Formats: sequence, structure tokens, C-alpha cells
Amino acid sequence: MLPCFIDGTPESQHALDRLCARGEADFTRVEADVRAILARVREEGDSAVLDYAERFDKRRPAPGRLVLRDFGGAAALGRLAPEARAALELGASRIRAFHEKQRAHEASTFELTDADGCTLGTRVLPIARAGVYAPGGKARYPSSVLMSAIPAQVAGVREIVLATPLSGGPGDDAILAAAHLSGVTALVDAGGAHAIAALAYGTQSVPRVDKIVGPGNLYVACAKRLVYGVVDIDGVAGPSEILVVADDTADPRLVAADLLSQAEHDEAAYPLLVCMSVAFVEAVSRELATQVASLPRAAIARASLAAHGAAFVVHSRDRLASLADAVAAEHVSLQVADPASLAAHVRAAGAIFLGAATPEAAGDYLAGPSHVLPTGGTVRFGSPLGVHDFVTRTSMLRYPPAALARQASAITAFARLEGLEAHARAVEARLAPHEK
Repeated sequence: MLPCFIDGTPESQHALDRLCARGEADFTRVEADVRAILARVREEGDSAVLDYAERFDKRRPAPGRLVLRDFGGAAALGRLAPEARAALELGASRIRAFHEKQRAHEASTFELTDADGCTLGTRVLPIARAGVYAPGGKARYPSSVLMSAIPAQVAGVREIVLATPLSGGPGDDAILAAAHLSGVTALVDAGGAHAIAALAYGTQSVPRVDKIVGPGNLYVACAKRLVYGVVDIDGVAGPSEILVVADDTADPRLVAADLLSQAEHDEAAYPLLVCMSVAFVEAVSRELATQVASLPRAAIARASLAAHGAAFVVHSRDRLASLADAVAAEHVSLQVADPASLAAHVRAAGAIFLGAATPEAAGDYLAGPSHVLPTGGTVRFGSPLGVHDFVTRTSMLRYPPAALARQASAITAFARLEGLEAHARAVEARLAPHEK
């Protein structure tokens, strides 16, 4: 079931090269339509959003109901089955605890005084307003609401606006409950590129945000890319992906289960394996065939495996790490002996799951770090969503007169080296006559 490539062969190199280029998304077929949607929403505001909601979301919010400040999240939480409510509450608690620790380490103001007496530092403040996008349709993920909005809340963002198309039925309850637990302050009843436009530009009723985060389809991803610069974005998300790295100690049954946990997301998902024998690939393929047969989303998982599934067979532990590093996957599961030592050699990964007892699903729901991760190889330069994504940093500088006098000759020399005489004179104007 998994195409198998032997490391070092031309076929393997070709497959790896193609895989490493997977993030080069082609927006050509939708970009013209998305630009038209963005332009109309920017010009017409609410009326355009409502028209597009009727056209694409198949329902038109009632007058005055496009933006909901009181969206009934607490009541929705109470309507959920007890086990679902408990799961959401536990997830929210663990995600919040992790990001509060992250805030203390990564998003704190600091100040120092150097040897010349200059006070230097960084001031860290939350952005004013964040937008969170949550898809509608077949992809309803309350976990993504928690994973996107809670880091913003912990960062201190005062307004968190969730854009998601509501169905008007009980299927909305999990999303509304997650919004309540995440500190969402307003809900925009719309999805698609028109919702991104409303968040980016603002309308008569939708407040303009400073940053938009969260996954979506090709139209949403294209819209986020096009509004970047008007607002910040977390990234342009592609299909979900997992790379399982396995040695001879791994259990093929668990490897197959983890591959399917991503394959069932979407037909475009990437379920990938790197291991050390063809026999292991065959064992995993047998498990895949057995396990997929009973999945409710079997057709989606099979399509993902057929389109993007691949196994690479390497001949050394070092090569396990270097090939994983080359793939630069969103999720990397290390089902090997001594996974911590191997993880030290895998630099490019969105999240690393160490050991067979750590399923990727734990990271999706309860572990704590946000599951909003870079895809398509962008983990080479990107990072998981976190508190740091919702703050701005301002450099703070204060020179006492004596410190400026000590550094004046060097500053003016730099300025004149670059031909900027006014820079030099701005320094000299501050010096006492005998110091010039």
C-alpha cells in the first residue's frame, strides 16, 4: 500500500526531491477569484460579506447577526455530552498552562544597563485584536479554536474575533463551547475568503484585526497570503503531514495507526515513513490495509495514501535523522530506540513526538503546545503558533550624557562613513562645547 523507495537509488532521490518541493502551492486557479472577493469586501463591507455567505456558506446571517458578541458559548458547553465537555475543558486547561509557561520564557519585557551606563531593552506588548479562522463544512475542529485562540488570550490580546460559518444547528455547539473556553470575544458568522477579507479590512460591523491565524481551504490560504502586509498572518497552511521514523524496535501496528491518523484528515494529506528494511514497509502496509477498512473516513485515508503516501528505506540510524531533516515535516514521530538522541539531529520539524507511547493525536488535542504548525517544508524557517505570535516588541534605549560623549566619535565616524552628515551633527549637537 505504501510505495517503497530504497535510499541511494535514482528513484528514491526523485521521490525525495518531489516531496521536498511539496510546499510550492499553486494558487493560480483561484487567485483571480480571491482578489475579486477581497476587493469587493474592502469596498462594500457587510453587504458583500453577507452576499458571499449566502453564495458560499449556503446561508445568510439574519440582519444584525453577522457579528455575535454574545454567541452562547457557555450554554453550548452545557449542552455537550459529559465526556465531550470534559475533554474540551481538559484540553483548554492544558493548552493554557503550557502557554502561560511559554509567556514567561519567550514573551517578556527585559532591560539591561551596559558598561557605559546605557539602558537598553525590549518592551513586549500584546497586539490589540486577533482574528482566528475556523473552517466550516466537513472540517469542524473545535481543537483548532482552542489551539489558536488560547495563545492569544494568554498573550494578553483583549479582542479575539473568531470567523466561522455556523450551521444554525446543534453541530455548532462544540465550536461555540471551544470559543467560550478560549476567551473569544466576538464571532463572525462567515467563512471562506470573504471572512478573511472582513477580518483584514474591517467592515461596518466586523472589527479590523492585527493578525489572522488558523487553517482553511485553498481559497482561505490564498486570501491570507494576499492580505499579508495589511495584517500579519501565522502562515499559509497546506495539507497535514506526518513522518514516522522507525527502526527495528518499532511496532508496525502503531506506525500504521499514526499514518492513518493524518491520512484521514484530507485526501491531500502526506502520510510518510522512513525505516530500515523493506520487510518493515511490507508489515506496515499490511497493517494499513487492515486498519483502514474499518475507518469511517476510509475513502479519504485511501486517497491520501495513494496520492501522497511513501516509505523510504535507509541503511543507518544517522540517515534516519538526515532524511527526516530533509523532508522537514509538520509532525515527526520518532518510534525508535533512544528517541531523544535521534531528535537532537532532526532540526527541521514542527513537532517531534518521542517514543511509541506518544501518539501524534495527543498533540492534536491535549498535550499543550499549539497544534497549529508550519507545513509544506516551511518548518525550515517557521515555528509552532505560540504566545510570541500575538505580541509586538519595541526596542527601548536611554543614553546618559556621559555615555553619549564616550561613544560620540564612533557614532559620527559611522555616520560620515555612510555619507549621512545630519546623523553625525545630531550627535554633536548634544555634546557640551568642550566635548565637540
